[in-house]
Amino acid sequence: MSFTSQTLTGSKPEQYAQLAAQAHALLSGESDRIANAANLSALVYHALPDLNWAGFYFHDGTELVVGPFQGLPACVRIALDKGVCGAAARTRQTQRVEDVDAFPGHIACDSASRSELVVPLVKHDRLVGVLDLDSPRLARFDEEDQRGLEAIAAIYVESLA
Repeated sequence: MSFTSQTLTGSKPEQYAQLAAQAHALLSGESDRIANAANLSALVYHALPDLNWAGFYFHDGTELVVGPFQGLPACVRIALDKGVCGAAARTRQTQRVEDVDAFPGHIACDSASRSELVVPLVKHDRLVGVLDLDSPRLARFDEEDQRGLEAIAAIYVESLA
């Protein structure tokens, strides 16, 4: 397999369209959740500015367990009633947090993180896990980021067998 990452250009929606095309190419023909999560974490982490963590937590039936990621070592297990990741998993709704210090029950795996976006991963009404992005910048993620990363998460979920 040969894959070439390309620098994103244009408006933010155009950049996310380019990132989605790269994600489709990267995951095409592969259904292994770990391999795809590893490659997608690297793609997103290196393509988007102002991130200090990008990766996956997988639901093991009880809690979230860290999966492939890019960034500093992370919390290994997150209860569904804790933190931004737990809220996304529990509600199955994307959580976009401008200031993590203002989020009740935030788990500070990396003290440098200031804002966070977490997209739940659901396939056939079953919680697979979450895609988690952290930034050292307050209010890093806006509605365009949310839409773009929800599309990336959907590409990941579609890749699963």
